[in-house]
Amino acid sequence: MDRRAFLRRSAAMLGTVAGGLVLPALAPPATAQTLKDLLKSNQNQGDALFGSTEVSSASLKALPQWARVLSKMKQERRSFHACLNDANACDAAGLRSWREVATAAKGKPRLEMLKTVNSYFNRWPYKIDQQLYGVSEFWASPREFMKRSGDCEDYSIAKFFVLRDLGLTNEEMRVVILLDRIRGIGHAVLAVYQPKDILILDSLSDLIFSHRKYRHYVPQYSMNETTRWAHFYTKKRTASL
Repeated sequence: MDRRAFLRRSAAMLGTVAGGLVLPALAPPATAQTLKDLLKSNQNQGDALFGSTEVSSASLKALPQWARVLSKMKQERRSFHACLNDANACDAAGLRSWREVATAAKGKPRLEMLKTVNSYFNRWPYKIDQQLYGVSEFWASPREFMKRSGDCEDYSIAKFFVLRDLGLTNEEMRVVILLDRIRGIGHAVLAVYQPKDILILDSLSDLIFSHRKYRHYVPQYSMNETTRWAHFYTKKRTASL
């Protein structure tokens, strides 16, 4: 992910630092009048994705790139489903790739399914948006990604939607935009929610680990098809990361 684009988008999603907390730029619940009330209203304080506190919103207006992908998927899903149901309908390389990975993963135990999807898409070469589209930031739909490849969020988006076709629910997954503190750049991963854990599908590795293993990943915001979340930490927690 382009660093400048990451900073711009994160600034749009997050507020300023106040009282030792990075405040999300989301409207608090109607009953929350103060920061203390806002924190009390959140049930996942410090126990959410990557140890963050998160606040959700049902509005996706702050994420125009994601909204574009969702719009594209309304059309692409019809082609993907037709291809999955009939190999003769796979009239393009991207559709054949979709069928290939879906067929390889279908029916496997959940963890093996995730590993199959993760490693399959990680084969695509990493390419920056400036090289592909002439802009600093462009989120590709799965079909666009499989045609031209892409960068970190494009891998995560493709994995999200093929896993949806394999039966995972919207509520079980999120595309996560984060800061990689080791490399000092923006990055994106796919989070898959388990009953007692959150597993991370990362374009940097075919291995799948719990979110608790990634001490250097600091989530900024995450999203699925219906909801977005802003993530923040206490000052003490951020310093320990």
